Amino acid sequence: MVVRPTAGTDAPEGGPAPATSPLGSVDKALLALEHLAAAGPHGTPLGPLAADLGLNKTSLHRTLAALRFRGYAEQDPTTGSYRLGPAATALGTVFLGEEHLPALLTPALTAVCEASGELIHLGVLSGPEIVYLDKVEPARAVRVWSAIGRRRPAATTALGRALLAFRATDPSAMGWYAAAAGETSPVTGDALWATLGETRERGYATETEENEPGISCLAVPLLRAGQAVAALSVTAPADRMDASRHVELARMIDTVARPLLPPSLSLPADLAPSGR
Repeated sequence: MVVRPTAGTDAPEGGPAPATSPLGSVDKALLALEHLAAAGPHGTPLGPLAADLGLNKTSLHRTLAALRFRGYAEQDPTTGSYRLGPAATALGTVFLGEEHLPALLTPALTAVCEASGELIHLGVLSGPEIVYLDKVEPARAVRVWSAIGRRRPAATTALGRALLAFRATDPSAMGWYAAAAGETSPVTGDALWATLGETRERGYATETEENEPGISCLAVPLLRAGQAVAALSVTAPADRMDASRHVELARMIDTVARPLLPPSLSLPADLAPSGR
């Protein structure tokens, strides 16, 4: 029998959420935060906010004062409008910090590994390089020297290109990334910028034997508000990573990984459009 908690009681551990808020003051503060987030950087005056929430202005003023005390709300000294404070906007950044990403993304990485049968990496950008944060190996593990914490040039890796394509906006900075790949790399700043443009159009990046002979990778960025915070890649022998396989993998990632991502993360809207 399902136990439906009533107001003022806690839901059983692992059970359904309460039908009504157990603590009205907390609920009021959370509703205020949601409305301040929707109001954007210009904020909203107390009166309209109280009307939208159906709350008394005096009561709401006390709630906002508590939020301001903790940095979750702030008041414009000129207009008097309220907006989100730095503590509120920092929550998502902390939650999606590098130390938490592997745990948050384990379901998605595992699902992609099982669906593709290939080695999966998770990486983030660190200066002109990428850093491997996690990997999931299939039963038929590919012989690739990859280790969590290992660094590779962003310019020559699919992970790095996927990250840069959805973060970089300055073509003049591409020379810095290209130079970090070393003198033996054929990548130039102009060539890298062109590659990033192609990556943005199709939603994924590729790399063929640029880091290890016989190995190819495809990577897809993980976006927060349109900006890449991490990327996942599929690594496989180059002889089974042709253009049609690239499209197949991109669409498979879209189908398998997208539903398993944390709510604040997303994939590019249209992976492999028109079979590209």
